Amino acid sequence: MSHKRLLETEKHWLTRKGKAYLSDRVIVHGKDLHQELGDFDWIHLYLYVILGRDPGVNVAKLLNSFWVSTSYPDASIWPNHVAALGGTVRSTASLSLMAGMSISEASIYGRRPEVRALDFFYRAGAHCDAGGDLFEFIEEQRAAGRTLYGYGRPLASTDERIPYTLAKAREFELDGGRYLKMALDVHAYLHEKYGYSMNVAAVHASLAADIGLNCQDYQTFATPAFVTGIAPCYQDARDQPEGSFFPVRCTNIVYNGPAKRKWSA
Repeated sequence: MSHKRLLETEKHWLTRKGKAYLSDRVIVHGKDLHQELGDFDWIHLYLYVILGRDPGVNVAKLLNSFWVSTSYPDASIWPNHVAALGGTVRSTASLSLMAGMSISEASIYGRRPEVRALDFFYRAGAHCDAGGDLFEFIEEQRAAGRTLYGYGRPLASTDERIPYTLAKAREFELDGGRYLKMALDVHAYLHEKYGYSMNVAAVHASLAADIGLNCQDYQTFATPAFVTGIAPCYQDARDQPEGSFFPVRCTNIVYNGPAKRKWSA
């Protein structure tokens, strides 16, 4: 970027997203927030803001179910654990919840695997469109050392969210898409040949592909999804005695390092 581009935006910002005209109206993607979008459910509005178009009520309801299905108020889940630590030291709700959400993009859970699963389905679809075989593509990915996100689950062999999500897809008549079928075909192949189970990331990502979400939009949509499970864990630790969330006594810490360290200046 040259300095000319900086000077062009020094005192104004060109955008097609929206604008708040205080004391008058608020525009979001060309529509009046209060007059034209005021009856949208929050998730529906969130999708409209991300996509710049109305995805339809059924799509919004299906994607809302993604959030519902991942709202686990269990403090042993790592993002929830972090928020609970915030509560036990009496941090604020906003700081604690954001800390929990900020670590929900781990390599093996949360947003990052789901986005990579979506990318996998799009690449698999392109491979098949070019005349390739789906199962050959799977083996190529394995041979290249790529993780097949959405298949296998840490700590559990099945995923209780899958029947719920598939039932919602049928309810909203969004269960007939190409990528959902692909996800199930991949699971059947991997289960038979390698004993892999399927986790909900594959189902969520394949449905997102059938809806037409790109990887960036899907990540933006999914980023706050854990917050409904995080919030009660923060409250629980906040409302109990300070510092009482899983305290660890010094004698329970196993340390095999040097008895004394030399610290540099």
